Amino acid sequence: MRYAIANVQLGMDEEQQAITKRLADQLHVRVNDLKSCICVRRALDARKKNNIHFVCTFEVELSRKLDPLPKNTRLIDHSALEPVTPDIFTNKPGTKSHIVIIGAGPAGLFSALSLAETGLRVTLLERGKPVETRMRDIGRLRSRGELNTESNICFGEGGAGTYTDGKLYTRIKHPFLRHVLHTFVRFGARPDILIDAHPHLGTDKLVRIVRNMREYLLKLGVDYRFETRVDDLLIADGKITGVRIASGEEIVADHVILATGHSARDTFARLQQLGIKMEAKAFAVGVRAEHPQELINSIQFGTAAKHPKLGAAEYSLTHQAGDPYLGKRGIYSFCMCPGGLIVPSPTETGAMAVNGMSNAKRGGQWANSGIVVQVTPEDIARHGIKVHPLMGIYFQRQLETATFAAAGNQYAAPAMKLTDFMRRKPGGTLAPTRFKPEAIPSDLHALLPDWIGKAMVDGIRGFDRKMRGYITEEANLFGSETRTSSPVRIERGEDMQCITTPGLYPVGEGAGYAGGIVSAAVDGLKAAAKILALHA
Repeated sequence: MRYAIANVQLGMDEEQQAITKRLADQLHVRVNDLKSCICVRRALDARKKNNIHFVCTFEVELSRKLDPLPKNTRLIDHSALEPVTPDIFTNKPGTKSHIVIIGAGPAGLFSALSLAETGLRVTLLERGKPVETRMRDIGRLRSRGELNTESNICFGEGGAGTYTDGKLYTRIKHPFLRHVLHTFVRFGARPDILIDAHPHLGTDKLVRIVRNMREYLLKLGVDYRFETRVDDLLIADGKITGVRIASGEEIVADHVILATGHSARDTFARLQQLGIKMEAKAFAVGVRAEHPQELINSIQFGTAAKHPKLGAAEYSLTHQAGDPYLGKRGIYSFCMCPGGLIVPSPTETGAMAVNGMSNAKRGGQWANSGIVVQVTPEDIARHGIKVHPLMGIYFQRQLETATFAAAGNQYAAPAMKLTDFMRRKPGGTLAPTRFKPEAIPSDLHALLPDWIGKAMVDGIRGFDRKMRGYITEEANLFGSETRTSSPVRIERGEDMQCITTPGLYPVGEGAGYAGGIVSAAVDGLKAAAKILALHA
C-alpha cells in the first residue's frame, strides 16, 4: 500500500535514518514495515531565521493497510514521481494533417513534440538561430555592443525563457503540469525539479535540454527550420491555409500554431492589419535591481546563510502603492535571478532593454531582479498614446528608445545607485557591478515616466520593510525592464482557435495566455490536444 504524508518538517541537518524513524512513528508502524520512503515534495521555510527548515511530502510503501489514516496521510494509487502521459497524446490519429508551428519557445516546442509523437506532420519555424549560435550573438552584444535583431535574448531557439533563471514554478493548475516537468527530465533536467516547490533549470542546463529536444524532433521527421521568419498568414474564406515566410515561400497547412513569444512586434503589427482580433492588456515595466548575493543571503537566512543546503537566496516581493491621480497599483519583483547577471535584451535598432539570467548552480556574485510597476491600457492612454490594440508596444518602444538615448545611443544600460534613486538625486557613481557591455551613471527618474518612478520609490520602501537592508549603498538599478509579458492578447475561443480566423491557434506568452516557461508549455500542449481531438 502506498501513502503520502504531507507537512513533514525536516531540519537542514537531519539524517535519513532519523527521518525514516520519525515517519514510522507518525504512521504508528515499525521501521521495518516501510518498504520504501521517498521525498516527492520539498519547500524551504525561512520565515523564522532561527528555525529554517524544509517542509516535505513523503511517499511510503507499507506491507499492510493503515486504518484509520494518521493525520496528514492519504492513500495513493501511484507515485508523483512516475511519468504519466495524457491519453490524448498517446492516440494515433487516422490522418496526415500538416501543422505549422511559428516559434520554437516552450509553447512551440511542446506542441511540436506532442503532435509529432502521434505521427502528424509538423513544420516548426523559428526566426532566430539554434541555441549554440544564438549564444554567440548574445556574447557579441554583451562584449561589443553589437545587436543582431533576429538572434538575441528574446529571439532564437528555446525562446526568451532560455536566457533567464529557467524557473519552472507556476501558479496555474492543470493536468499537463506533471507531464511538462517529466518531459524536461526526459531531455536532461535534474530529477530534483519533480520535488522542489520552486524548481529552476538555469540557462546552461536549458541550452542542453533544448538541443536534446531538437535532435529528437528531427528524428521524428519534424521539418525544423531556423532563421525563418514568418511574414504573413495565408487566409482563404476566413480560414487559415498556411503561412508565407520571408523568402517568399508559401507553406500550406491544415492548422497553424502561433507561438511567437512576447517580443514579435512585427508579427503583431501584421496580425492587426489582417484583422486578427486582439486587445491591449496590462503588463509591467520598471528597472532591474542588482545586489551582492551575500547580502541577500544574509537578509533571508541570517546566521545560517552559509549552510551548504541553502545555496543562493531568492526573494519575491510585492507592494501596493497609492497615487491620488492614478489610484492603487502593484509594484513587484519579477524574474528574480540568484547568483546571476543582468543582460541586455533589446530586439530593435536604437532601443535598449535589460533582463536577468542565471546558471543552474546560481554561483555568481550578484543577485538581480526586475522591479516593475503595473501598467494598464488606461495608464498608457493618459500617457498620450492613442487607444489601440498595440498601444502597449508603442509605450514599451518609447521607453526603450529613451533608454538607448540615456545610455549615449549605445546598447549599454543607464544605471543609478539604489540609494540615489530613493533620494531622487543622481550621484554620478555606481556601486560595483559586472554588467556588460557598460553601465552608464544616469538619472533614472528623468528616464522613467514620473508616475512609474514615484510608484517604484514607494514600492522599494515597502520592500525594505519586508527585507531590512534591501535599500543599500551596495545596490544599483538598471534601465529599463520592459519585456515582462506580452502587452497584447489575441482573442481565442474554448477550442483554442482565434475567434476571427479558424485554424489559427494563438498560444503562450506572446498571445497573452502564459507567464513563464511551464505555463507556456502547458498552453502549447492544450492547443495540440485540441488539434488531436479534431482528428481522433
